[in-house]
Amino acid sequence: MKNFMDENFLLQTQTAQELYHNHAAKMPIIDYHCHLNPQMVAEDYHFKSITEIWLGGDHYKWRAMRTNGIPECYCTGTDTSDWEKFEKWAETIPYTFRNPLYHWTHLELKTAFGITKLLNPQTASEIYEECNEKLSLPEYSARGMMRRYNVEVVCTTDDPIDSLEYHIKTRESGFEIKMLPTWRPDKIMAVEDPICFRKYIEQLSNVSNTTISTFNDMLDALRKRHNFFAEQGCRLSDHGLEEFYAEDYTDIEINNIFNKVYGGNKLTIEEIRKFKSAMLVILGEMDWEKGWTQQYHYGVIRNNNTKMFNLIGADTGFDSIGEYTTAKALAKFLDRLNTRNKLTKTILYNINPASNEMIATMIGNFQDGSIPGKIQYGSGWWFLDQKDGMEKQLNTLSVLGLLSRFVGMLTDSRSFLSYPRHEYFRRTLCNLIGRDVENGELPIAEIERISQMIEDISYNNAKNYFNF
Repeated sequence: MKNFMDENFLLQTQTAQELYHNHAAKMPIIDYHCHLNPQMVAEDYHFKSITEIWLGGDHYKWRAMRTNGIPECYCTGTDTSDWEKFEKWAETIPYTFRNPLYHWTHLELKTAFGITKLLNPQTASEIYEECNEKLSLPEYSARGMMRRYNVEVVCTTDDPIDSLEYHIKTRESGFEIKMLPTWRPDKIMAVEDPICFRKYIEQLSNVSNTTISTFNDMLDALRKRHNFFAEQGCRLSDHGLEEFYAEDYTDIEINNIFNKVYGGNKLTIEEIRKFKSAMLVILGEMDWEKGWTQQYHYGVIRNNNTKMFNLIGADTGFDSIGEYTTAKALAKFLDRLNTRNKLTKTILYNINPASNEMIATMIGNFQDGSIPGKIQYGSGWWFLDQKDGMEKQLNTLSVLGLLSRFVGMLTDSRSFLSYPRHEYFRRTLCNLIGRDVENGELPIAEIERISQMIEDISYNNAKNYFNF
């Protein structure tokens, strides 16, 4: 019987252990997609308690607590203390067996705080005090956490109207870890609500110092912001989509649609889809001009619980996997860019595992021999960001593509304690490959090449692909 979370956690064979300890574990972290607060990095924020760094903003934990019968006041409430919230999380932990939260929780306690005790109601007070005591030390600041986990680069997620002042401040401070912005233009496509869209265009106008009254004016303002992001080191864009859009449209139609929604009028479903289709292409061409990598996260149904959305807002744990028939639209969208010779490096992330094979075969349609792994199948995302989801993504990519060219893992997190997700991924990867070697499915004679593949997926591929 193996011990829980010892040095060989998840590593079921001798080869897996050697691949992880001698190769994967030593590689730095490139976290090319996350939602960290740039201000915290710029100001080297010191966390008040383990509750703040651990439970603040973590909708994974909130969902589990609600399911365990914990009242909302202990999740997102403002009238309950940090200790009360932590105590309720500790109460929930013994009910999370086989949920990835159980692994993540104890891996974070171990790697960040050196705590190997199991979290439960009996140990809660002791662990709470020990974590808080360490968090008061200088090396447990926001930047200290990044150093602790051997982070080399992080790419945050930023709206085109963001000032990027904290990225600039961080760079000018001489902080040795790169924090780069990522272009996230979702709001420029959100034309369902004319009032919100008009307000956003006015903000874009102000920050770009551009008078906007036409569609082309809006594009001019966007390009100014796109250039500004590039000046601040941006190398990636990211799009959060329900589905892909590839309707046929004319320039005249898009100009008229813009005028209609900018004037405060509600669009038809057909007009909304045409506008989104046009913007995806235009934004993709802008990224191609800069040599950026474009990322697409698609398939989520967001804010399903209207009551809770009205009470506490978005990104609070009320989203789910969606069902969309989007393969033809995705193919048509990529083909449009490719036909114009303007398809840049692209990463596709699906949240519905039913799309695994579709994505893995789709990327092969647009590889052109110019860049190794130019079109990527992104790592298991959100609800698939766990051992089972990672294994399915790795297996699908292996069977239908080239796993060796995969750019690897990211945290997609708001927490400075989420870097062990890279370790979790690397252990899972090494376990899969190690098992293949010991089963005779990969040759032990090629162990040097296999070891290099592990290092590449853990770090080198991302380093080279993004030109960091």
